[in-house]
Amino acid sequence: MMDYGIGLADIEQARDRIAGTVSRTAVNPSLSLGQKVGVPVHMKLEHTQITGSFKLRGAANALAMLSDSQRAKGVVAVSTGNHGRAVAHAARVAGVKAVICLSELVPRNKVAAIEALGAELQICGRSQDEAEQEALRLEREGMTYISPFDNPDVIAGQGTLGLEMLEDMPEAETVVVPLSGGGLLSGVALAMKTHRPDIRLVGVTMSRGAAMYESLKAGQPVEVAEVESLADSLGGGIGLQNRYTFAIVRDLVERCLLVEEEELAEAIRHAYLEEQQVLEGGAAAGIAALLSGRLKPQGPTLVVLSGRNLDMDQHRQLVCSKDGGALEGKDV
Repeated sequence: MMDYGIGLADIEQARDRIAGTVSRTAVNPSLSLGQKVGVPVHMKLEHTQITGSFKLRGAANALAMLSDSQRAKGVVAVSTGNHGRAVAHAARVAGVKAVICLSELVPRNKVAAIEALGAELQICGRSQDEAEQEALRLEREGMTYISPFDNPDVIAGQGTLGLEMLEDMPEAETVVVPLSGGGLLSGVALAMKTHRPDIRLVGVTMSRGAAMYESLKAGQPVEVAEVESLADSLGGGIGLQNRYTFAIVRDLVERCLLVEEEELAEAIRHAYLEEQQVLEGGAAAGIAALLSGRLKPQGPTLVVLSGRNLDMDQHRQLVCSKDGGALEGKDV
């Protein structure tokens, strides 16, 4: 395997480092999804993590790696919601000041959850890229910037999820992971491919503003307009100067595919009505890929359910709605 500046040893050390801060989440079988696709399907219930998403793994590891000087000056992050909540929680536990920069597109429930954890909020612009400019300004003033994905400590933390999946479902042949900036998929890929080079990794993202998907198509990081989507947690760019996640996803992930808004809505409904799980749109991307038939998995399959932090009024409307269906999509 190529040297990406982060490897299995970093992920194993991160697991030890954050063991007292994060939960080890369960892997449960899904009979309904298995019947739909014709192979055994299990779900990694990472949406039951302490802050409601996988992001706490990377944030906790990054906070634990700070020097005394960095701790004294505080941390800053840009987020579509879940990373900010995770950084705010980890910073509160560590006694470190945190500033979270958000765009106007971040749902109100996620903004309120971050504020409740004591972080200082900065609402900046109509995209994560615009909010990032404020975070980088604060970094220049001395705060430590914790990227939501393109940071080796964050990637190592997210990779601990891959180690758990290897231990809990060693027979998995296909692993389906929501894809945004690639921090989660990169960490999982590094952890799982190092142990099991034959395992097949699939990234799933929404069709509206899919930055990593479009970057992979172009062969380099590109800018993509950020628009509203049920999968708000998957929005934002990957950075034109991306140092880690683009190369890792490009080299280690077998396939990346898109799902439509109607398919995300149907996946949220399925998760609640058939699996008794509350999921936000981005977290339901893997289920959407299976239900829509865009992904026809090979062998025992593991689907990561990555977060639950959506507005419950919106969830109620989606679950009660009868609209939705599969549209044609594309894959890389």
